[in-house]
Amino acid sequence: MMNSGIPEELYVKRQQLDQLDLQIVDLLAKRFEITKKVGELKAVHSLEALDAQRETEKLSSLREYSMKFGLNGSLIESLFALIMEEVVINHRKLR
Repeated sequence: MMNSGIPEELYVKRQQLDQLDLQIVDLLAKRFEITKKVGELKAVHSLEALDAQRETEKLSSLREYSMKFGLNGSLIESLFALIMEEVVINHRKLR
């Protein structure tokens, strides 16, 4: 429902943002599907849940990549650090 005090253009932009947010959640769900399979493989092969070197390299790569789009590299790194932390928690549960 549109609030009469909100300009139409703002309403449209908010709808676009809402759709993007849903897409981000969809992508995260797909990412966690794959990381579950990774965790299962790690468990079968008795590998550690955390690969600190890979995580460090990945965060650095994402930080650098995000800067190509004028994004705050620290923000992107922090977001992915949280995602990776959840992945490690999930991998430890699989062991």
